[in-house]
Amino acid sequence: MQVVHSAKLLLGVSLVAVALVGCSSSRGTSELPPATFVATQEGPGEEYIIGPLDTLTIFVWRNPELGAKVQVRPDGRISTPLIADMPAVGKTPTMLAQDIKVQLGEYIRDPLVSVIVDNFVGTFSQQIRVVGATEKPATIPYRANMTLLDAMIAVGGLSEYAAGNKARLIRNDRMTGKQREFGVKLSDLLKRGDTSANVRLEPGDVIIIPESAF
Repeated sequence: MQVVHSAKLLLGVSLVAVALVGCSSSRGTSELPPATFVATQEGPGEEYIIGPLDTLTIFVWRNPELGAKVQVRPDGRISTPLIADMPAVGKTPTMLAQDIKVQLGEYIRDPLVSVIVDNFVGTFSQQIRVVGATEKPATIPYRANMTLLDAMIAVGGLSEYAAGNKARLIRNDRMTGKQREFGVKLSDLLKRGDTSANVRLEPGDVIIIPESAF
């Protein structure tokens, strides 16, 4: 009887372990809350950070000759009249305007400077990158309230041989500094219209889409 009891106990423990493993594996990389196709409440995103190759218009009030339309160089710097090689990458437009104001203050009194971003590229930490089995892999500037559906529209959807439901979303957790991985169901979203498969994106997300094995 004791042998039978021990066998039953061992079987029970084994079943519980299998159940826990099953739950853990189902949660591991696939838990992102669904997002609506249209945001229920639109709101501003994080402040825009200037990146390499952004195009900027710099306006100096009452001194138009000191303004310019410039593209941020790959090294992250810009040059304008009276200012050479000023770092621009990593700053908000307001921060850059303040730095330009300080520099111009050596030549004119109390300059009023505005910086307008005309063409957005952004830093890597603000871009959405979609790679793998898609029609046109691309880097997309993040915009406020952006979802997975928006990113897939921008890259033309899945390629013919994409394993859409095996796609992964890689996200850097800013609180811990660690990289997290989530599963996303692109085939369910794009081919079946499954609204629960649409998720909200965050700046810096990378979407990787593998090809089907056959």
